[in-house]
Amino acid sequence: MTIRVLIADDQGMVRTGFTVFLGTQPDIEVVGEAADGREAVTEAARLRPDVVLMDVRMPVMDGLSATREIMAAQEPPKVLILTTFDLDDYVYEALRAGASGFLLKDASARQLAEAVRVVASGEALLAPSVTRRLIAEFARVGPRRPRARPDGITERETEVLVLVAQGRSNQEIAAELVLSEQTVKTHLGRILAKLDLRDRAQAIVYAYETGLVRPGE
Repeated sequence: MTIRVLIADDQGMVRTGFTVFLGTQPDIEVVGEAADGREAVTEAARLRPDVVLMDVRMPVMDGLSATREIMAAQEPPKVLILTTFDLDDYVYEALRAGASGFLLKDASARQLAEAVRVVASGEALLAPSVTRRLIAEFARVGPRRPRARPDGITERETEVLVLVAQGRSNQEIAAELVLSEQTVKTHLGRILAKLDLRDRAQAIVYAYETGLVRPGE
């Protein structure tokens, strides 16, 4: 399956560079470009891409506002936030807005293509530095609801969700719980469906906001 990508960045050279990089990949197609957040919202609705590469700082409408509008659609694409450096203020809000991950603009062509594939598959793309900032932010604001097992998910699914929120990979979760990696993927899929979450990134936000997981645990 070809992954359809929309690139939203106010710098023409960045858009062109990313388009050239991704154009060499047999499973990725750049279907459009946007020079500001408002255009990104319009083009996302018109083109219905699978993934939007979204710059944070753009004129007319910033990337976070554009992400919120795009994610309000009935079947929204995955959004991968582009940034030139780790921005503490944006990490938490971007994930809450619906972003599936972050990518530094100086990433290599290979990293860029792999990032698109990762978020298109429903995985979260969170570098260790980004995860640390996210956990620090949760530690600062505290859980929005008291600790409790979410309604509708089993004890085993709760165990999987906790480990996902702690940043474990499917392989690591499988080893800890003595399960196959495919079983972990099945549990995660059921968790997302039951809790009406889009992807792994949203599951991490949910686990911390409900108090299911707390920083340091």
